[in-house]
Parts: sequence; structure tokens; C-alpha cells
Amino acid sequence: MESWAGPLGALIGFVLGWLEYKLIGGTVTAALRRTNSSKTQAEHDDYERRIRLLQAILLVLMVGGMPVLGYVIGRTLFG
Repeated sequence: MESWAGPLGALIGFVLGWLEYKLIGGTVTAALRRTNSSKTQAEHDDYERRIRLLQAILLVLMVGGMPVLGYVIGRTLFG
């Protein structure tokens, strides 16, 4: 019988990664938008493009990385 520790750890890691993404990503995005000093529409559009890129990177790292970490921790400690 296979241990459920790894998949359960991955599920917990996914949930924690999603929460972390929503909290940290939202805070960072709001702070970046407050400090936007764009003078033209083109500068503003470029700034928004960079914010979306940062959000995508954070999503991949947090929601993609935390389940892997959770799986490893679950297997190592409990399974």
C-alpha cells in the first residue's frame, strides 16, 4: 500500500501556495500600482505589462513550487 503522505503534502502545499500567491501577489501588485509614475499611456501600458509578468512568475513559483515542497516534506517526514 502506498503512503498518502506525499500526495497529501502536495495538496497542502498547493493550498498554501495559492493563499501565499493571493496575499503576497496582491500586496506587491497594489504597492507597484501606487508607485506608478508613468507620464504617458505607453509608459503606463508597459508598466502594467511588467506587473502582469511579475504576477505570472509569482504564480508559477508559489503555486507550482509549494506542492513539490509539500510532497517532499510529506514523503520525508511521514511516508
